[in-house]
Amino acid sequence: QLQLVESGGGLVQPGGSLRLSCAASGFTLDYYAIGWFRQAPGKEREGVSCTSNLDSNLYYADSVKGRFTISRDNAKNTVYLQMNSLKAEDTAVYYCAAAPFSQCGLAYSKSLFTSWGQGTQVTVSS
Repeated sequence: QLQLVESGGGLVQPGGSLRLSCAASGFTLDYYAIGWFRQAPGKEREGVSCTSNLDSNLYYADSVKGRFTISRDNAKNTVYLQMNSLKAEDTAVYYCAAAPFSQCGLAYSKSLFTSWGQGTQVTVSS
């Protein structure tokens, strides 16, 4: 059974950092695009970042470019999202999702993410 579990969320002051983890079980990440999404109260879900072994490019939303870094540890079957210089507007529930045999651009445009984690809350506040 495919399962994704996010961790690493919490409360942080503006300007602080957090590292989110997305651990996969039941499948190997090698053949999946793994995307990070977030959803704030009253707002639509937003694609934040994505990595795929089928695509050498990494995807970042404009709102997080230069502050967030996505990486993957294939040995641990885990994808990370390092979030630096956090702002209040980064407050949201963060989800990771997997799209099989996909590049990130196609996965986002065609909504190919089929497996989702339960989410982890990130709150940026003083």
